[in-house]
Amino acid sequence: MLRIAVPNKGSLSGPAAEMLHEAGYQQRRESKELRIVDPENEVEFFYLRPRDIAIYVSSGRLDIGITGRDLLIDSSAGAEEILPLGFARSTFRFASKPGTANGIEDLKGKTVATSYEGIVQKHLADSGIDASVVHLDGAVETAIELGVAEVIADVVETGTSLRNAGLEVFGEPIMKSEAIVIRRIGADTEEPKVQQFLRRLQGVLVARTYVMMDYDCRVEQLEKAVALTPGLESPTVSPLHNEGWVAVRAMVPAKEAQRIMDDLYAIGARAILTTAIHACRL
Repeated sequence: MLRIAVPNKGSLSGPAAEMLHEAGYQQRRESKELRIVDPENEVEFFYLRPRDIAIYVSSGRLDIGITGRDLLIDSSAGAEEILPLGFARSTFRFASKPGTANGIEDLKGKTVATSYEGIVQKHLADSGIDASVVHLDGAVETAIELGVAEVIADVVETGTSLRNAGLEVFGEPIMKSEAIVIRRIGADTEEPKVQQFLRRLQGVLVARTYVMMDYDCRVEQLEKAVALTPGLESPTVSPLHNEGWVAVRAMVPAKEAQRIMDDLYAIGARAILTTAIHACRL
């Protein structure tokens, strides 16, 4: 069986389980379950702390894991990203008291507090900056006020908690993170079971990104309509009972669907509708 590590809690857990469910895999019914077997799909899921998943995968004990890009890099484990999943996005940045730093060069000789020591040390080393790093587990915003560090490095979403602590971000982002699928470095990513798993997740990603659009239009407006809805290879075009009319079907980006419907209507298309895609293979 394919052995897969899944986050057992935190911001990664719920969306990961939802995506796996959409991909046709059984998921645990209770949060206390640490392991379940999906015999129909020949998969065994292990629910682990997100921070530990890269370690288990790099050891070869588990074949694949779902974790955060930030957690993978921070772990320095021998695993690599093989598929981004598009959820749990975050940005990792430096912050300090206003006016005390403008860029990474201002960190020379200073102390940086963070919960992601591995990420920060690598970023500083890659940038040629000699600074000290202090590891703290959570609530790093108070480190500056208590004199533990002059700078913090943390995940920034809206920046509200930093502003409430009297801090502001500076410099370029350290990294951008999201949920990812990981595999041990050197492992065979072309293994059929691994490829099947990846195709299923990719199918979910496409299904979430696109909708199916159907509409009717006059034959003389078909070229303009097809230009608006080119589909992936090309749209499906079928003649209607009424002469001079055709029915068109194509996949379109979900975020652009309303604009496309407006443009189609403007050139004379009618009976325009969209349908959600629940699964697909490209």
